[in-house]
Amino acid sequence: MSGKAKIKAYKAAAGGLGALEAVERHLCRQKVFINGNRALLQMNQPEGFDCPGCGWPDPSHTSSFEYCENGAKAVAWEATKKRTIPAFFAEHTVSELLEWSDFALEDQGRLTHPMVYDPATDRYVETSWDEAYALIGRELNKLPDPNMVEFYTSGRASNEAAFMFQLFARAWGTNNFPDCSNMCHESTSVALPQSIGVAKGTIVLEDFEKADAIFIFGQNPGTNSPRMLNDLRAAAKRGAEIIVFNPLRERALERFASPQHVADLVKPVQIATQYHQVRVGGDLAAIKGIMKAVLEADAEALAEGRPSILDRQFIATHTTGFEAVQQDVERLSWAEIVRESGLTKEAILTAAGSYIRADAVIAVWGMGITQHRTGVANIQQIVNLLMLRGNLGKPGAGCCPVRGHSNVQGDRTVGIYEKPKGPFLDGLQRTFGFVPPRDWGHDVVEAIEAMVEGHSKAFIGLGGNFLLAAPDTEVTAKAMRGLDLTVQIATKLNRGHLVHGKVSLLLPCLGRTEMDYQASGPQSVTVEDSMSCVHASAGRNFPASRHLRSEVSIICGMAKATLPASLGIDWDGFTANYDRIRDAIESTMPDLFAGYNAKIRQPGGFRLYSPVDHRIWKTPNGKANFIVHDGIVEDDMPDNDTSVLNLTTIRSHDQYNTTIYGLDDRYRGVFGQRMVVFVNKADRERLGFAEGAMVAMRTVSPDGQERRVGGFRLVDYDIPAGCAAAYYPETNPLVPLHRRALQSNTPTSKSVPVVLEAWTGTWNDRPAPELALVPRDMREIAVGA
Repeated sequence: MSGKAKIKAYKAAAGGLGALEAVERHLCRQKVFINGNRALLQMNQPEGFDCPGCGWPDPSHTSSFEYCENGAKAVAWEATKKRTIPAFFAEHTVSELLEWSDFALEDQGRLTHPMVYDPATDRYVETSWDEAYALIGRELNKLPDPNMVEFYTSGRASNEAAFMFQLFARAWGTNNFPDCSNMCHESTSVALPQSIGVAKGTIVLEDFEKADAIFIFGQNPGTNSPRMLNDLRAAAKRGAEIIVFNPLRERALERFASPQHVADLVKPVQIATQYHQVRVGGDLAAIKGIMKAVLEADAEALAEGRPSILDRQFIATHTTGFEAVQQDVERLSWAEIVRESGLTKEAILTAAGSYIRADAVIAVWGMGITQHRTGVANIQQIVNLLMLRGNLGKPGAGCCPVRGHSNVQGDRTVGIYEKPKGPFLDGLQRTFGFVPPRDWGHDVVEAIEAMVEGHSKAFIGLGGNFLLAAPDTEVTAKAMRGLDLTVQIATKLNRGHLVHGKVSLLLPCLGRTEMDYQASGPQSVTVEDSMSCVHASAGRNFPASRHLRSEVSIICGMAKATLPASLGIDWDGFTANYDRIRDAIESTMPDLFAGYNAKIRQPGGFRLYSPVDHRIWKTPNGKANFIVHDGIVEDDMPDNDTSVLNLTTIRSHDQYNTTIYGLDDRYRGVFGQRMVVFVNKADRERLGFAEGAMVAMRTVSPDGQERRVGGFRLVDYDIPAGCAAAYYPETNPLVPLHRRALQSNTPTSKSVPVVLEAWTGTWNDRPAPELALVPRDMREIAVGA
């Protein structure tokens, strides 16, 4: 971690020597320089373990050095020699720990023993596994309704753990599965089935080798999925056009130096051939603008007697709704499109020209597209654009949503879903003999609302940091404190463990990098990457403590202590041998997982069947659907108020989701601090703030609730006028619970209307100071102490 806070422009390319230096620095800081480097050689390799970071796929899992800087940070963070032992909790009350920073909490190291909260001393104290399971069973069985429990899942859980978790919950009687995917790519999961009949991306990694153009919307691979840069680098070097739409200029999308290619260190590779800084919330206008330009060019071609630019055979054979979308786009004026997108007409026409010239186009998107009121509409317009020229179901073309955590997609595939489909429930009943619940359960937003209203009284978290990942942090914290029971399965301590229910347990589990030995011998788990490829993962490090248990073991232990034996589920057998879990998954979903155990023993695993590969559309009408969304503006943004900025929340480069590895964001030139807000210089001057001024941000919301965070330093940045950006989770208190994407309920964390106010207060006058969202050591950094 850096020392003195400073803002200093970073002039080097992404990757390069800076990435190598960062990897070694983080390994040293976690005291695993030798063992950490050894572990990295086993990551993403046959017989090795899958990266605990992002879900970007690997080239057949047979290559060398298939890891990136942020994946290495994730390994160092998990494989650390530091330990959070019972003596640590004896020395510190929970109230005291709430004053620590999120970085400091996790940096204490790995949890080593099961712990239970003692309200008399305000401390976590050691307990045994049997006592922990019995306590959970007693508390759950006190509840009059199984729907009073929320079963939360982080995207790092394996297929095996996720399947057992949903089995436990559904045998208990609920479909309450608030999941991290609800907060990131739920808009994708809602939009794509309506358009093309699947909820996932439609390409494989090899398509990047065949694409003529790659359009990237709202995704920063340099921080969020750095291994993607190798594929973009290769595409750029062979001449593919890479067209970027993103409000901030991100270094990794400009130029990249692969540490594996010495020549790049001298001459980095230019990634983007075009970089369009769309304003925050302007993506829908930009995409419709490209479509308008394509349709106008097609009309001109036909008028001149030239062939149609559109793939009219694909449209006629495979789609429906084209005429309605055409009319919707043609009704828009260029003046509207330019105003709402923040781009010039010339820029949009240039992007459209690249689309027209390309025979095969991949569209990539991230949370910059999904976390808006128009998230579903944004994605369906991207699909509309692809379908104009038949860019689905052919080599080098298709949809590429970049999901976050390494198995967030796999968790959904094996049943972590609050709206389960009938065939899955039928398979579960056929395999296990009980009748699973059919009523839909809660997603993240609904779970928080149920806790606020007192309808939900227990929370079981399979990894993650629910409190800080969720929107409206103050509201979420109050809801968590009102629960009767909170159970957290985790590798490290985080703030979500300190804001807890009346009965609270911390259950330490094995990490992805660690060996998992059960009664039948060493076990492997499986994960699904962002391109629907499933492969095995087996840790090679010794466990951080002999008291750790695997996620599967913990889930089965809780279930056995809670559910009646008359259900006949062999929880001990599943713990002893994970092959049995995979057999049960195959039995439940035979179409997807036929031969599961055999296939994962093949190098690289296998890819799940995707009907779009064969231009088969699993929609109700059997067609790929052009879908109309009226307008191009988020419908609840304040209008004509020049004091309001549209805030997008972002990650720093020393961060993965809510995990803070350090206080640097070197690509953006920020060092030793996180309490900054990036603004356009003209906006800063127009609003009357000096460069580097300290400000608070207040959400503009019609519900009358005060949402304000302060102590942020203004940083001039290359971002469109009227926009701002700042790091989460520090800014999550600004995201209203009620403000969510239409249809998908995804929090609108990438589009929050805020006003800037001079920061003149002290840290003690914050609302709900007991939560201490910005603890003491970060406060000192923020105010320059």
